[in-house]
Amino acid sequence: MTHYTSKFTFLSLSLLSSAAMADVTQEIEDALNFYHYGNNGAIKADINYRWENVDQDKGTAKTANANTARFRLGAQSPKFYGFQGYAEFEGLWAMQEDYNSTRNKNTTYSTIADPEKTELNQLWISYSGIPDTIIKGGRQRIKLDDDRYIGNVGWRQLETTYDAILLTHANQQIFGLTINAGYIGNVQTFTSTTENIEAPILNINYKVGDYGNLVAYGYWLDYQDVNPGPAAGRNLFLEKSNQTYGIRFNGSSPKLFDTINLLYTAEWADQKDYGHGTTKYEADRFNFMGGVKAFNVSVMGAWEQLNGYGVNKTFDTPLGTNHAFQGWADLFLTTPANGIRDLFGTVMVEFPRYQTTVTGVYHDFSDDTGQMAYGKEWDFQVVKKFGKHYSVLAKYANFNADTGFAATDTQKIWFQANVSF
Repeated sequence: MTHYTSKFTFLSLSLLSSAAMADVTQEIEDALNFYHYGNNGAIKADINYRWENVDQDKGTAKTANANTARFRLGAQSPKFYGFQGYAEFEGLWAMQEDYNSTRNKNTTYSTIADPEKTELNQLWISYSGIPDTIIKGGRQRIKLDDDRYIGNVGWRQLETTYDAILLTHANQQIFGLTINAGYIGNVQTFTSTTENIEAPILNINYKVGDYGNLVAYGYWLDYQDVNPGPAAGRNLFLEKSNQTYGIRFNGSSPKLFDTINLLYTAEWADQKDYGHGTTKYEADRFNFMGGVKAFNVSVMGAWEQLNGYGVNKTFDTPLGTNHAFQGWADLFLTTPANGIRDLFGTVMVEFPRYQTTVTGVYHDFSDDTGQMAYGKEWDFQVVKKFGKHYSVLAKYANFNADTGFAATDTQKIWFQANVSF
């Protein structure tokens, strides 16, 4: 009798705890939304704790450990005759700073690019009074397609945002057509620095029925000479200038046999020197993926290649969320002089009942000819969500460099907990 009573008591307490947590969550949601002021007004808050460990074999850098907590707080106004505003501050507190943040001068440690800073993250006004169109001006988050070219570098604790004007037009008469056209004037980077840039951007996305999206894009990035110091330093900054034109098709097929979806991506882009870039070059990017999803299991094989023809003659994505590509160990955030070819496979398993996703990735890196081996990498990640607002994450990356390649063997471990309203 005692055994069953204990089980019943434990179950009752668990249910009461879940119910109490749901009540508290709803109270927080109600408190943060301005229902009595009008449409879409709210206070937004995000707390993200992370422990990150970086262990590299070669060189003199010491093993890095970062215990950091980021807090974002934003206020969104109700809509008023089509106008709406938003302001958001973010700050990062380093509870353990045994790492090189790129800003703290701890250069004896391996790099973890999360500086202890407080900044204005977003400040924009939007207008939606034109049918199917939103115009947004000010400091804002911009994410296009898979973030390869224009993204917010959302993995880092402080994100990248843009001083820009962006027009988004979703045409309801031409089925599935979305146009993003804008101009970026400054970049507030994820290391809390500002880069001056003159950058028109254009992204045209057409939904091809139930089969995917066809995208054409052009990005013209002209970095301005704002760096003090030696001319060589300024030139390296200016050399990030480039113009990129590309086309992309990605998506998944309608279900086959009621259980199977085919997954696919095909993309090509051409990049050239532009603006203040002083080195003439032209390089291509190729990105192909094929896979299948069935019973909440996705298996994919892919090939991404960024060509390179020497120093400052490589295909680069300086405004992209590059952590998401070419391995989570971040050894290839900048394209090597001989380019890079990344052959990789991904397995992702979803457990909807438990709001949990498990992902494993294997990478084989070489130069763009496939003749010079760079190394291999294993990546693993587990994400567990608790409703809409809470999540925890565990993540691991292990890069093993091939003999003769300058990069070092690198192991990274992350544990993270997030609360977002």
